[in-house]
Amino acid sequence: MIAPATNEPAKESPVPTLWSCFAAAAVVRSEIWILLVFGPVFEVVYRVLVHFKQVGPGVEWFALVVCWSFAIAIFVFFALRIYFTMVRVDTRLNNVPLAIYVHMPWCVRKCPYCDFNSHRAPDDTPYSRYVDALIADLKHESKHVGKREIVSVFFGGGTPSLFPPEEIGRVIATIREEFQLSDDAEITLEANPGTVESSDPKGFREAGVNRLSIGAQSFSADALKTLGRLHSVEDIERTVAAARDAGFDNINLDIMYGLPNQSVEAAVEDLRAAIALDTVHLSWYQLTLEENTGFFAKPPAGLPDNDKAWEIQQAGQTVLSDAGYEQYEVSAYAKAGRQCRHNLNYWTFGDYVAVGAGAHGKLSGNEGIQRTAKPANPRAYMDAAEAGSDVTKTTVDDPNDRIFEFMLNALRLNAGFDESLFVQRTGIPTVAFAEKMAGCVENGWIERSQSGNWRPTARGRQFLNELTAAFLP
Repeated sequence: MIAPATNEPAKESPVPTLWSCFAAAAVVRSEIWILLVFGPVFEVVYRVLVHFKQVGPGVEWFALVVCWSFAIAIFVFFALRIYFTMVRVDTRLNNVPLAIYVHMPWCVRKCPYCDFNSHRAPDDTPYSRYVDALIADLKHESKHVGKREIVSVFFGGGTPSLFPPEEIGRVIATIREEFQLSDDAEITLEANPGTVESSDPKGFREAGVNRLSIGAQSFSADALKTLGRLHSVEDIERTVAAARDAGFDNINLDIMYGLPNQSVEAAVEDLRAAIALDTVHLSWYQLTLEENTGFFAKPPAGLPDNDKAWEIQQAGQTVLSDAGYEQYEVSAYAKAGRQCRHNLNYWTFGDYVAVGAGAHGKLSGNEGIQRTAKPANPRAYMDAAEAGSDVTKTTVDDPNDRIFEFMLNALRLNAGFDESLFVQRTGIPTVAFAEKMAGCVENGWIERSQSGNWRPTARGRQFLNELTAAFLP
């Protein structure tokens, strides 16, 4: 027999306590749906169960147990979710863009300011043998990236344009066969004036190269001599013309400033000469004295001090802006929509397969971030590849260094970075850099843009080394 209902007031509902749990989760996760959905659901479940308590004693306790069991399960779920996405370093770094860097190590002559892994080309430079080694290296690397799409390819050096176009074509063909190369992938070849037009610029274009980066460095004959460059101003102009005739419409010019005895006016004149060639991209960067270079061992006289270099930089930025070149990185200026995608991938902490003598790569995966390195000596690299050896030395990075490495790249960008990008590319919660970021804000080095990005201020760009060093572990 069913007992009659009573007018005894029901015990206090556990829902307010449950709502506080959901509210806390909603605040922490900024997901109001937790509060709006689960709160009412538990209210309904509780009241339905209590309404039928007349079926037997202890049912109300059963209702409480059911509700609290669900509440605890939900709380544990969101606690784990918060832990794995906001607190714990996430080693499962997926969906990171992937590029390929190909190092070509030979030059006609080593420049006194260059600290790259480059070597004077012998008379019998083994171009074909070296490309055979690159192909073997690429086939090995392809096994580690699965079906990840390749967004860009960059042939750097050295002077890649010393290689015959058919050898560059062999490398690109292998990349197409072994990797998932995007249909609109940017494929850049670095070239020195005098080496493109004297070979076959149309051959490079037909091989698959769609972007040229030309190392002009200066339009002053005296400056070119000081820098140890072999080309002339006329060679620069002929190279750009030959590239255009071959079908290249995506061309970058490298230009230096802060040269020995260079005035502000001379630096601006260099830029005006480059602008007159109307390429879509200009890389305008300051001469620096790097270790293991001729200039480091014997610095040239007349180098500008920091104040003079900053004055040159400000004057040049105005000239470039007036000519329609937008600065998007410390030394990179582009016309609308013509930013270098390969370098943007570096600066946003993307991944890159690296092949060739002395090449260094970065790959993110389920075990964190792996760093790869290849033998620096070209002959050692070729010998190992021919022997069928794995030429890659692999190390797993220390998450404690990852914040600095990210900032070292991302803070070069004028737009800075969004916090979600930091978390996605590093697997580290933003709380890990909060204290150091606050110190940089206090120093006037960094600010929050209207879009929410962290970006360097004008003062921060002037003291970029100090800014990035603030994030050292």
